Amino acid sequence: MADRPHRSEPDGHPPKLGEQVGRRARRKQEARKKGRHAAWFGLGMFGLVGWSVAIPTLIGVAVGLWMDDRWPGQVSWTLTLLIIGIALGCLNAWYWIKQESERD
Repeated sequence: MADRPHRSEPDGHPPKLGEQVGRRARRKQEARKKGRHAAWFGLGMFGLVGWSVAIPTLIGVAVGLWMDDRWPGQVSWTLTLLIIGIALGCLNAWYWIKQESERD
């Protein structure tokens, strides 16, 4: 996914580093003023990341067990799909964390 474009100044140039830093500092100060909301938001984000890994992993195990029952063989579908589910879940969690860090 491409990075968000920077807001341009009236002359068409991207904002200066000092302005970007100032904007981020103001957002952080506003977040600190909220206090409790930030803690609840953090817990919610922690839960979102956990579920974004757990759900694909559990789906992979369930489909793998079903495939092992239908088509037994040398390859364990359960283990294969478990690993794929964990990988997809980690990519999903990384995406959500990246989205939130870009907002800050």
